[in-house]
Amino acid sequence: MKRFLIHALLILGAIATVIPLLWMISASLMPQGEATTFPPRLIPSRVTLDHYRALFTNLNLGRAFLNSLFVAMLATLLSLLLNSMAGYAFAKLRFRGRDRIFALLVAALGIPAQVAMLPLFLLLKSMGLVNTYVGVLIPYIATIYGIFLVRQFMLSIPDDLLAAARIDGASELRIYWSVVLPVARPVLATLAIFTFMSAWNDFMWPLIILTDNDKYTMPVAVANLVGEHVQDLELMMASAVLTIIPVLSLFFVLQKQYIAGMMAGSVKE
Repeated sequence: MKRFLIHALLILGAIATVIPLLWMISASLMPQGEATTFPPRLIPSRVTLDHYRALFTNLNLGRAFLNSLFVAMLATLLSLLLNSMAGYAFAKLRFRGRDRIFALLVAALGIPAQVAMLPLFLLLKSMGLVNTYVGVLIPYIATIYGIFLVRQFMLSIPDDLLAAARIDGASELRIYWSVVLPVARPVLATLAIFTFMSAWNDFMWPLIILTDNDKYTMPVAVANLVGEHVQDLELMMASAVLTIIPVLSLFFVLQKQYIAGMMAGSVKE
């Protein structure tokens, strides 16, 4: 009976989560005005792709979609490289002040990101990086959370394994690339999903750093779209579907590694 109740609650929770997503997809395929009828329809009377065509042709949302995809993918790749290198250094390399520097980084986790936006903007402005994709990418490519996550996982890698590689003559870069990274795939998959979601869904920072409409990312473009077409619910649902497709696709591809990475989060030093 206990197991039955737990499974029933999990199923109800899953249904409650999935139904809004399914209705969003259904509403995006409805003819204009049908999503606001009463009683509300769950299935479109006629499937139409007119709203998706309007987004890509009349409203030029395709450019914003590609901009977001470029920023999110590049941010994810750079984040995996830099955070994994820093996490490996803090976990396995010995250097002066290592523990103090790491403790300082962890303490900085308590500082809200919004507090650092103004100083970061002024710094990037002095460097001429305002209204550039480089300026958009900088907050994502190396994060304290990413370094902490990778470091905690790499503490579980046996030192004997690294020592054996050093005895065989492997350099630290070779050890990092050929020994450490293959073992760290679960935590890297977890970090990839978090970084991609953060870069893809971020609204505030691209709005601050970008001034050219042609460079706007998806959240900023959709926010502008809401202001102009707030009454067109079907069009809004179509833009929302386009927003979640890349994130869901990445999660389904990396879900096994992601779950393994989350299970490894209890590793302690």
